[in-house]
Amino acid sequence: MNRLMKVFGLLSMVTMLLVASMATVLAAENVDWNRNVIRATGGGVAPANARNIAQARMMARRAAITDAYRQLAEYVGGVNVDSETTVSMAEVQSDVVRTRVQATVRGARIVDERQTRDGGYEVTVEVPMFGVSSLASAVISRPAVIESFPEQTADVLPSKVEPYQDGGWATPAPSRDNTGSSAAPAPDGKAIGKFTGLIVDCRGLGLKPVMSPVIKNANGRPIYGYKNLDYDKVIEKGMASYARNMSEASRAGRNPLIVRALDVENHGGTPVLSVADANRVLIENGATHFLDDTNVVFLR
Repeated sequence: MNRLMKVFGLLSMVTMLLVASMATVLAAENVDWNRNVIRATGGGVAPANARNIAQARMMARRAAITDAYRQLAEYVGGVNVDSETTVSMAEVQSDVVRTRVQATVRGARIVDERQTRDGGYEVTVEVPMFGVSSLASAVISRPAVIESFPEQTADVLPSKVEPYQDGGWATPAPSRDNTGSSAAPAPDGKAIGKFTGLIVDCRGLGLKPVMSPVIKNANGRPIYGYKNLDYDKVIEKGMASYARNMSEASRAGRNPLIVRALDVENHGGTPVLSVADANRVLIENGATHFLDDTNVVFLR
């Protein structure tokens, strides 16, 4: 009996992992991390016993809405809250979170609908990840206190680089040690105080988008996380956006500080900067507070 119970438990665990994995794949295909929305399209057909065309259309529409909300719940469950926790995992851990997530899905708005050529119906619904009635408000808890950004690591300075055409400072090829820098220092080695945001180039490293990202230095020290930020601001606009190229990185403003990540950790959700680059980010943030304003973009 004990052996059967163990086997049953193992099978249940494997099933849960497979379901979570499929939800994550579905979420990856249906979440727009640049616009920060989750979208699902459902389809419906009229039953054969519909009395007339009007009733057939109404019943097909109702079926499409039901299907869209079902799919949306699956996609939402696969979204990563942080690098190790999906929404579905958070729901299992907390009845409060599950109730809030269900309410968020039910509050999704219809953004498009149409009747198909074969008499069926399609409805597209959308839920915001951040803002009013968003997924973030359902799964990200308010910290007891706002933690200060850490001080820079002592005795590690950025290296010299050349200016580039946009009036900022160029980003050289990334260093692969704990002290080398890929960020641009001011000419005198001090903070310029003119950067409008931060772009962390993680292209080619397999970065995985998450709702509550952390940035670490190469010594494993976190330099950016939601506990450093105003909670209401995080819920309103999120901590960062994810872009494929510079043209999509408008969140970082017209004169961003650009650094290249050395690696990504924690299942691909946490960019790692050299100690020198992390120092530069903290120095510049002390001058213009772009981290406080969540003007952060990750290139992936």
